[in-house]
Amino acid sequence: MRLAFMGTPDFAVPALYALHDAGHEIVVVYTQPPRPAGRGQALRPSPVQHAAESLGIPVRCPVRVKKNQDELAAFAALELDVAVVAAYGLILPAEMLDAPKLGCLNIHASLLPRWRGASPIQSAILAGDAESGVTIMQMDVGLDTGDMLASVPVPVTTETTASSLHDELAALGAKMIVDVLAERPETVPQPEEGVTYAARLTKDDGRIDWRQPAEVIDRQVRALTPWPGAFTTLGDVVLKIGAVQPVGAVDGGLPGEVVDGALTVACGGGTGLRIERLQRPGRGMVEAAAYLRGQPVAIGTVLGGD
Repeated sequence: MRLAFMGTPDFAVPALYALHDAGHEIVVVYTQPPRPAGRGQALRPSPVQHAAESLGIPVRCPVRVKKNQDELAAFAALELDVAVVAAYGLILPAEMLDAPKLGCLNIHASLLPRWRGASPIQSAILAGDAESGVTIMQMDVGLDTGDMLASVPVPVTTETTASSLHDELAALGAKMIVDVLAERPETVPQPEEGVTYAARLTKDDGRIDWRQPAEVIDRQVRALTPWPGAFTTLGDVVLKIGAVQPVGAVDGGLPGEVVDGALTVACGGGTGLRIERLQRPGRGMVEAAAYLRGQPVAIGTVLGGD
C-alpha cells in the first residue's frame, strides 16, 4: 500500500520498520520537530525521524497540522491508501483523517475503551490492571473513540514495569498493523461501558505518598520509571526510587519511617517495602546496599517529610 507513517517516540519505531519490511510504499513520515535535549540543549530529532532517515524516507516535522492549510494540502496531494499513526503527538483534523482512501489507523497501547488518552501504559500499571494490550483503531475526530479493527491482550504482572510493557506493546503493535493491512478486517465499535482516560503525566505524579499501602507505591514505582520517575525526599535531598519490593506487614513505624538497616520503609495500612534501587541528584542509579555504604540512613529516619 501507499502510506504515510506518523509517530514520534521509541514506541512507534518498530511499526515503521515492520511496515517497511512488509513492502509497503512509505512515501513520507510525519514526526514532531526536533526538541532541545541534554545539558547543552541541542536540538535532538525524534526516534522516528532517526529511523525514517536510516530508511531513506522523506520526513516532515510540522509544528502543527490543524488549520495549517499548506500542510493539509500537501497531505491530500500524497494520494495515500492509508496513514498509520503511532504516538504522533498532534491531533489530526478531519481533513487529514479523511484524505487517505482507507483513512487513518492508530496503534494504541491499551485495550480500548480502557485508557484512552496520553499515558495508557503507565495508567494500566498504576491501576493494578491484570492485562493491557494493543488496539488498532480507525481514527475519528474524538479522543481514541474510533472503531476497532483488532485488539490483542497481554498480561500485566507484579513484575511488569513501564519499560518492559512499553517494549512488549511496541513489538506487538508492529506485528498487528502489518496483519491488519494485509487482512483488512471489519471494524467493530468500541463498547460504551468501561471507558477510562489516561491523563498526561507530570513530574509531581512521581512523588511518593508513604501513607499509601506498599502495593500501591510498588505500582507507582514500576509505572513511572524511567519517566517521570518516582521520588521521595531525605531531608532536603530528592531521592529517585528505581525499584522496591513489598515485604508485607511491618511492626511499628510511621509512614515513611525507615525500620531497619536494609532500607525497609513503613507504608500505610501497616505494610512495608524495601527500597532496592535509588539515586541521588547528579549520580547514577545504584543498588541500595551500595548506596548505604556511602550514605548510611539511620533507623527511624522519616522519608518524604518535607
